[in-house]
Amino acid sequence: MREPVEAVEACPISPVVDVVFSRWTTPILWVLKEHGRQRFVEIQRRLSGITPKVLTQRLRQLERDGLVIRSYHAEIPPRVEYEISDLGRTLGPVFSVLTEWSDAHLANVEAARRAYDEADRRVR
Repeated sequence: MREPVEAVEACPISPVVDVVFSRWTTPILWVLKEHGRQRFVEIQRRLSGITPKVLTQRLRQLERDGLVIRSYHAEIPPRVEYEISDLGRTLGPVFSVLTEWSDAHLANVEAARRAYDEADRRVR
């Protein structure tokens, strides 16, 4: 009998998926990529539904991962801005490919879901 394989061995992109595609991470990176340097409240306005606590956590994680740069300006009142880093910008082609895939196939996924849900309702 074979030993279980760790997720990273089974799928070498798992760590990348964990970093880039956790909830709210991709939308934050997208906002910063599309709109440039943003203050916290500007990011929050562009992402309806995200709480300040979650936005703070995600931004800190993205900064830790090197995907976002946080700039503190010692003014009165203090000003903090966030921008996508050079490393974060390297995800641009990944986002482009995912956008193309979405444009080409998301309708098929939605149709498959509807068909599955309809068949599931009939079985019950």
